[in-house]
Amino acid sequence: MANAVIHVTTRPRDPIGGIVWLILALVGAALFFYEGLDALVTAWATPEYSHGPIIPLLSGVLLLRELKDVPVHSGTVNRAPGVALLVVSVMFATLGKLAQISEVVAYATIIWVAAVLLISFGWAQGKHFWPAVLHLVYMLPLPGVFYYKLSTFLQGVSSELGVFMLQGLNVPVFLEGNIIELDTIKLHVAEACSGLRYLFPILSFSYVFAVLYRGPRWHRAVLLIAAAPITVLMNAVRIAVAGLLVKHWGPDHLEGFTHFFEGWVIFMSCVALLMVLAWGLLRLRRDPISFLDAFDLSTEGLWEQAKRVRLIAPSRALKIAALVTLVGTAIWQVRPNPVVLSVDRDPFALFPRTLGEWEGATMARYDVAVEETLAADDYVRITYSQNVLTPSVEFFAAFYADQTKGGTHSPEICLPSAGWEIAQIERVDLGPQVGFDQSFRVNRAIIQKGEARMLAYYWFEQHGRHVAWDFEAKMLLFWDGLTMGRTDGALVRLITPIGATETPEDAELRLSDVFVHTVRALPRFVPIAETFTPPFVQ
Repeated sequence: MANAVIHVTTRPRDPIGGIVWLILALVGAALFFYEGLDALVTAWATPEYSHGPIIPLLSGVLLLRELKDVPVHSGTVNRAPGVALLVVSVMFATLGKLAQISEVVAYATIIWVAAVLLISFGWAQGKHFWPAVLHLVYMLPLPGVFYYKLSTFLQGVSSELGVFMLQGLNVPVFLEGNIIELDTIKLHVAEACSGLRYLFPILSFSYVFAVLYRGPRWHRAVLLIAAAPITVLMNAVRIAVAGLLVKHWGPDHLEGFTHFFEGWVIFMSCVALLMVLAWGLLRLRRDPISFLDAFDLSTEGLWEQAKRVRLIAPSRALKIAALVTLVGTAIWQVRPNPVVLSVDRDPFALFPRTLGEWEGATMARYDVAVEETLAADDYVRITYSQNVLTPSVEFFAAFYADQTKGGTHSPEICLPSAGWEIAQIERVDLGPQVGFDQSFRVNRAIIQKGEARMLAYYWFEQHGRHVAWDFEAKMLLFWDGLTMGRTDGALVRLITPIGATETPEDAELRLSDVFVHTVRALPRFVPIAETFTPPFVQ
């Protein structure tokens, strides 16, 4: 990137007017996108996204650096693409506000930033600023379903790598799910050990690292892509060292080690490995240059570029950008309050303990840590049995009054972390099989831990829809929040052991029997929408 500073020598006729309209546009955006900005601030208070406040500052620096290569243009500019993108951002945010999903509003905010840059500088200049705008993505929280799936995957990979390292050091160790067994000591690789709190800031750093790198594009791509595996590797090293610590000095020393190796220690280790990788790539060049010369670290002239805000013209497009958000905010405030259907339900404590020939016994509640992870507003665990010879069936259901604040967690995420492996999973339609007059899709899974096997049904209740795919449940959440003002929902799971002399088909006979009784009882506790009818014959 060139280091030449472009000095401002010309001004529009009304520089103050342009600044005023830009400020009004910013104020209007802060008000209109408030729900999204509030969601960002909330997410930034968590360890995984604590790097968030730094991202806009870094994007601002990247923008000023890009401006150094873009000369001042005082002629006619094409602002139409910016106006079009502005409309898209406002529509996208409006959908998020109507559906009561603040994360959607946060995503729309980045589109608005891109739109204002295109309006302020025009298409010919503004299109060069995409690296700074794209970097803002790193400040966004992941949707819950993606977060938990990614966290579980990284937990598994880090655990396996950590165990591999321990075995290479001749440490007797056994991995069961995310539980590392060291002789009589069990080390649980919790969600906090997935590495996500290091991955997100490292991805942001590697992005800036790649942008500033002076070299072939494939070098930049390698630096960007390498961030994820380097973070996973360092997290695995952390787990392996924790295992050694527990092995030789006991678990009492683990808490201090964990706090010491969180945050900056892992982050700086990953940064050091990225720098080593960059140094190695430089050695591959035909014209090797020094490490410092390989990066455009000059800050000369950034203040001069910042002063170019005075040159923003009070264009009609900029006035539209300000008025759209200001007027939109006013309309939103005076709009009639949406009619939200009240959810009148019975608590799970009243769920029938007798289902046909099955008698239920309430199981103990989860411990505090599990309940915090589950984050359900109401849940129940009941074991149904017929006699001492017939294996029991466990019923579990969790209700969420507002799924936009996290919502249901798929058993695909929870079971592996408890040591169970999913040997087989498929989406099936149980409706025809059990005599319902409608389709009823569930996930049918066989899980195992050692020689023990279990058969499970689970699905998501979404206002009368029975959804097997968690991504589909999230899309329906958005639609139902938009059309009926409801964001509640539930996860339902039935599970039974597969006996040593049984086949999965044998276990399925009793599981489907309890399933039918469960579905008939559920509407009292997980209300359906008035436009839906139960799938079973009344």
